[in-house]
Amino acid sequence: MLKDGETIDDLFAFLITEPNAIVAPIHPKALPVILTEPDEWEVWLRAPWAAAKVLQRPLADEFLGLDPLP
Repeated sequence: MLKDGETIDDLFAFLITEPNAIVAPIHPKALPVILTEPDEWEVWLRAPWAAAKVLQRPLADEFLGLDPLP
């Protein structure tokens, strides 16, 4: 039974993986998977899971940094 009847909703999800060395001290449980290359986007969106799942990995440390708060 649908409480609100039939609706159109914007839904989203994200995939997580183990944190990299930058994130681990702040959040030791997880890091969102971040794809930085257009060819990775294509694999993620169109390839079979066997090919896409290798993209579930932490972002390389050199792509992420922390600036101190002012």
